[in-house]
Amino acid sequence: MIEIRWHGRGGHGGFTAARLLGLAASVYGGNYSQAFPSFGPERRGAPVLGFTRIDIEQINDHSQVYNCDYVIVLDETLLDTVDVTKGIKEEGILLINSAKSSEQFNFPNNIKIRTFNATKTALEVLGVPITNTVMLGAVVAITGVVKLEAVKSAIDEFMAPELRDKNKKAVEVAYNSIKGVN
Repeated sequence: MIEIRWHGRGGHGGFTAARLLGLAASVYGGNYSQAFPSFGPERRGAPVLGFTRIDIEQINDHSQVYNCDYVIVLDETLLDTVDVTKGIKEEGILLINSAKSSEQFNFPNNIKIRTFNATKTALEVLGVPITNTVMLGAVVAITGVVKLEAVKSAIDEFMAPELRDKNKKAVEVAYNSIKGVN
């Protein structure tokens, strides 16, 4: 089973990204998946969590994800207030939305750090600094847990028609950037 934890801020679409990945994995990828948020009375801008589980077998565990293969950080400022490395598996990957290089971060040696400037891409493609679908594209490129086309199909099913094309483009730009495709 692959377990992913998404760190974001309320209103920035972290749970939407978790749910899109789950939908892509299950409906369009032939796997089983779960996607769920973890938040209480938080307000817009407060730290929130989203989770995605993906497996080839039925998933019977419905608890919060405590041990992650991948941790996705949509907002770099969360690193100052949240321990994003808690529960990451040895050899797990921490993907941070940042203009900094991975070498500029100091985390335990067993954690592989990747960075991607999703804010820049979101501003260029979407015209707003909402990074959820940009980071989703980066996640798909780094993990290979689903195909890019499955994510685009999930966007077509889940998002409002006026948001689909730009968000599919955001996913694709991030994916191609990570993969080194022009």
